[in-house]
Amino acid sequence: MTKDFSVWAPAADRVDLVVGDRRTSMARQAGDWWHGVGDHVPGRARYGFALDGGPVRPDPRSPSQPDGVEGLSEVVDHRAFDWADRGWRGAPLRGALLYELHVGTFTPGGTFDTAIERLPHLVDLGVDAIELLPVAEFPGDRGWGYDGVDLFAPHHAYGGPDGLKRLVDASHRAGIGVVVDVVYNHLGPAGNHLAEFGPYFSERHRTNWGPALNLDGPGSDEVRRFVIDNALMWLRDYHADGLRLDAVHALIDNSARHVLEELAEEVDALATEVRRPLFLIAESDLNDPRFVRSRDAGGYGFDAAWADEWHHAVHATLSGERSGYYEDFGSLAQLAKALRQAWVYDGQWSPHRRRAHGRPPTGLVGHQFVVSTQNHDQVGNRAVGDRPGRHMSTGRLRVAAALLLTGPFIPMLFQGEEWGATTPFAYFTDLGDPGLAQAVTEGRRHEFAAFGWEPDQIPDPQALATFDSSKLSWAELDEPDHLEMLDWYRRLVTLRRQVPDLADPRLSTVEAEIDEAAQTVIVRRGTAIVLVNLGTQAHAFARPPGSTLLAASDAATALDAATVTVPSDAAAIVTTRP
Repeated sequence: MTKDFSVWAPAADRVDLVVGDRRTSMARQAGDWWHGVGDHVPGRARYGFALDGGPVRPDPRSPSQPDGVEGLSEVVDHRAFDWADRGWRGAPLRGALLYELHVGTFTPGGTFDTAIERLPHLVDLGVDAIELLPVAEFPGDRGWGYDGVDLFAPHHAYGGPDGLKRLVDASHRAGIGVVVDVVYNHLGPAGNHLAEFGPYFSERHRTNWGPALNLDGPGSDEVRRFVIDNALMWLRDYHADGLRLDAVHALIDNSARHVLEELAEEVDALATEVRRPLFLIAESDLNDPRFVRSRDAGGYGFDAAWADEWHHAVHATLSGERSGYYEDFGSLAQLAKALRQAWVYDGQWSPHRRRAHGRPPTGLVGHQFVVSTQNHDQVGNRAVGDRPGRHMSTGRLRVAAALLLTGPFIPMLFQGEEWGATTPFAYFTDLGDPGLAQAVTEGRRHEFAAFGWEPDQIPDPQALATFDSSKLSWAELDEPDHLEMLDWYRRLVTLRRQVPDLADPRLSTVEAEIDEAAQTVIVRRGTAIVLVNLGTQAHAFARPPGSTLLAASDAATALDAATVTVPSDAAAIVTTRP
């Protein structure tokens, strides 16, 4: 077949299209886009571009990289896939339960197709949407995906474009939405050839990862289009229901209209076109309402923001950890504040940052915050990728689940959390460049040496064993303790659906009362009341008149005429509704 090819390359004097062993000169057209026509191009043909007689590079918008980041691009016809989800009407974010998973470690096979096999488990749990860690092409066969370089190409080791489509299609047929994690604040160094094609990176702005994307300088119109087109592609061509944007505070854009605002506008337009809800979630540690405020109110119009401070307040209180950023957390008062409004720091002094931090979430509602007790960052960025079960009792794990699933926010689970998985989620890579691989390994060891870890205690990111140890052990579901934890999560999810007050997103209705001496917390959600005892002895709470017990994390919980007695490290949920 005959196929048109195009690429933006403003600095090139000559661009050649290479398809197989045929090389064709391309023509410069408006806007420094080069166009060429390939004759007799078979489906799935490999192709690339050569700039000014240089090496053949993959397409910056490559739809598939079957041979990895240094290989040629592959032609993909998105119209050829036979979708079976035509009756899918979307997964609204409001009221949803999210489930974050890493495709490579979610199942032993580590592919999109093997993830499909576990969809019945997620349906039974009550998951509304899965959130995939980045699936855009990154170096090697294994990694977290945050060093992607071919942003339009689903990772070859996971199953490529068709594999992702099969997963989304199957998820929709099972009644589960799909959120894709996308990364625009930086690209990985290995296989990154964008700068050869044009001014994709800024000479004026830098981030923690190096040069920032050029979103507001000369040539930035096309770079902004690159970002927005990529986002729309996941939603349109792969039928994703939403996107989670990594570290949006690192998208440096001094334009009159921020790229995030422009993106939100175009996603809204696409939602109208495809006739289903589409949503955007921002990850940011700024505690800034601007990301989720409406555009009419001067915000960017995202649907929700990750609120890691909710996690920090819960984790520090339940685990006792105070190192690193946890030094800003740990009191019951801070926990109560997080339970009421997600953000703890809303303008006051942060000891860890040594400055004032955040703004109040005035006017926001619960479904504008995504909260979790575990996620890839808070587990994987630990020295050995250990889960909370290493630092707190089973009772406290159940308390954390109760606080998560009875709150006004959008709860998100991390793969295996629901059964108390003991497998770690370590940091792992598969970098082909020996120098870069060694730098990553040494950097990881140096980072945690400050916390007292010896070099040989830190898993080598490059070692296959580090990756293999991070794979979920589904066999744990055959063990009684894990089944009991899973049953607790299922009961909480069911309660959230059955008791309207537990899903009410209005922050004004949340009351949190603490007793420092007794180490207790009482959270009132209308007619539903959550009683938490973190003390060393059983505690007798005053029983609300006419109340009944909805659920208890410890079977020893007891009600009498005047009290609800909750054992140590346990939670109970009662209701005053007749």
